[in-house]
Amino acid sequence: MNQLSPELLKARIPQPEPQIAPSPGTKRLPRLHALDGLRLGAALMVVMYHYTARGGGWPTPVRGIFPETFRISAYGYLGVQLFFIISGFVVCMSAWNRPVKAFFVSRVIRLYPAYWFAVIATSVTIMVIPGGARHLPWHDILTNLTMLQQPLRVPHVDGVYWTLFTELRFYLLFALVAWWGLTYKRVLLFCCVWGAATILVAKQPPGPLRLLLIPEYSWFFIAGMAFYLMYRFRPNLMLFGIVGVSFCASLAPTMEEFEHLTPFLGKRAAWPVIVLIAAFFGVMALIATGKLSRIQWKWLPVAGALTYPVYLLHEVIGWEFFSYFAPRELVSPWTLLGLVLLGVLVLSYLVNKLVEKPLSAYLKRHLAQL
Repeated sequence: MNQLSPELLKARIPQPEPQIAPSPGTKRLPRLHALDGLRLGAALMVVMYHYTARGGGWPTPVRGIFPETFRISAYGYLGVQLFFIISGFVVCMSAWNRPVKAFFVSRVIRLYPAYWFAVIATSVTIMVIPGGARHLPWHDILTNLTMLQQPLRVPHVDGVYWTLFTELRFYLLFALVAWWGLTYKRVLLFCCVWGAATILVAKQPPGPLRLLLIPEYSWFFIAGMAFYLMYRFRPNLMLFGIVGVSFCASLAPTMEEFEHLTPFLGKRAAWPVIVLIAAFFGVMALIATGKLSRIQWKWLPVAGALTYPVYLLHEVIGWEFFSYFAPRELVSPWTLLGLVLLGVLVLSYLVNKLVEKPLSAYLKRHLAQL
């Protein structure tokens, strides 16, 4: 009987699969508690802007009611820009190593449950409290439930909803990359292509392409994605270059927005705008490079969970309460402000526990079956 050669014998015996160490691009990354806190901070900036700077609902100009606070809160609208940087980071993180269907489902269950509640709650508040806000007809409220009221030219139930359509356009663009498959090089290429396209359409008249590319805010999303690539892989000169270009390029549309708000807020110094945008980029750089990873306070994820409901619920509902109760002078303006803010935070906590979590779980189960 002929003996098999060692090579042939080895080929006939099943060999174990080689063990490959996980690469930096596939490992599970820890929760970023600092990012949760930053999200709530951005939301509270917007809240204080609407309550003590833009000042809807107060019987007299809010600048006279909160003169010292106004000097700071007049820049609180920039919390939206911080939201967009965080969104670029978080969306990239949530879509990594997931098929495009899972990305779609994650965005639906993240955005819609609290939003549906906010549309209904705000509409009911306007009906019940005679604060002065215009009650929309029922068909406009139903259109708002789709989150597509802006392209359909239907009024918002609450003005803050405009940012959601901006987010949806970013998701649509990012879904193209997610469908292709997310890798370091593909996301990097997407950042560069979107940035180049933004430059080309920035000064063009309004049109479908300009609407899709979001040139007013695209640099913040691009920076957020670059920060995530730093965090997932490691910082390098290319990524810092993208972040630096994004910071510099974002200043022009941000200053245009600053000038646009002058009729509402009056003359203000421009330098805090640049300082705040630089601070946003700086804090995100600290998060992306792991400098804030030691922050593990257990209350921060809870704070982060409040962010979205707080943002959706605060403006019109708060203004209605100010409009109804402030003229009656039952309490001081600061007490009323504190009570309304506390009420929004408590309501947001309940929405997260009783609406977002159960409804998101229900939608996730059923959408996954499609």
